[in-house]
Amino acid sequence: MLVLGIETSCDESGLALYSSEAGGGRLLAHALHSQVCMHADYGGVVPELASRDHVRRIVPLLRQVLAASGRRLEELDAVAYTQGPGLAGALLVGAAFAEALATGLGIPTVPVHHLEGHLLSPLLSHDPPAFPFVALLVSGGHTQLMRVTAVGAYELLGETLDDAAGEAFDKTAKLLGLDYPGGPALAALADRGRPGQVVFPRPMLRSGDLDFSFSGLKTAVLTRVREIGDLDEQRRADIARGFQEAIVEVLASKALRALRRCGLKRLVVAGGVGANRELRRQIDARAARARVSVYYPELEFCTDNGAMIALAGALRLQSGHAAKPAGCFAVRPRWPLTG
Repeated sequence: MLVLGIETSCDESGLALYSSEAGGGRLLAHALHSQVCMHADYGGVVPELASRDHVRRIVPLLRQVLAASGRRLEELDAVAYTQGPGLAGALLVGAAFAEALATGLGIPTVPVHHLEGHLLSPLLSHDPPAFPFVALLVSGGHTQLMRVTAVGAYELLGETLDDAAGEAFDKTAKLLGLDYPGGPALAALADRGRPGQVVFPRPMLRSGDLDFSFSGLKTAVLTRVREIGDLDEQRRADIARGFQEAIVEVLASKALRALRRCGLKRLVVAGGVGANRELRRQIDARAARARVSVYYPELEFCTDNGAMIALAGALRLQSGHAAKPAGCFAVRPRWPLTG
């Protein structure tokens, strides 16, 4: 079975071809275009510009993955696409293209939840996790802990009550005068910070549950910036390091707590923030002490991409989840994974 995956939920256009085979499957080709440079002038994603750029990129990217894989459109068995959550206009570009293509080829479509793609993305690696496992999903718009029993079987253990971890990174980066995209820029600045110079509270670290809250941490940074006044480069780096240490400790602590509560020994960390080196270092250290295994997607699959959507679509078909006839469709800008 050959599945085309299409991802257009925000500011990355991603397409990929995944081949399901007896006893496994493999990614044949993938292509990605990031809109970061286009949105940098505005300090964030402009939805209308994002939608228009998806329209420009989607056909060239399709041609690219077909050429790289040596496959033809006529060989496709299904088209998977991100139905939500995300920006409505951006989602509509991918959904409309997928449904039109599938209608023309006479094949079914598989609408995919964006977070399910992230959650399953470590299965693309050479050492994939087995079910069941706990997943820490940390991206720009979501921070959640999930118990994953099988494809499509997800139990929400905890989530953020306000800002997601990625949002907190981006907002704090703006407070420190960093350019868009703020998260990676803040992480790079934190590498130059001095340990222990600036200490921030660890929100909800001892709340007794598996929920998160990061808006207060952003406010603590704002208060500190105002107290110091004129920030030189070293002080900015110290604040960035203190912020990152706080957010990473909370994420790592609650992820390991979720494993203990579920009685499991496998943890998946996925989403854009999952590429953060300090987060990986802390989680790996705690996991080693607890004798549990941690799985990450390859770095190229941490951000939004078509490969994870193609994989999720193929696994849904393999596990008996029905595809739908192409044609009528709708996007879901707000869509809980467990809803």
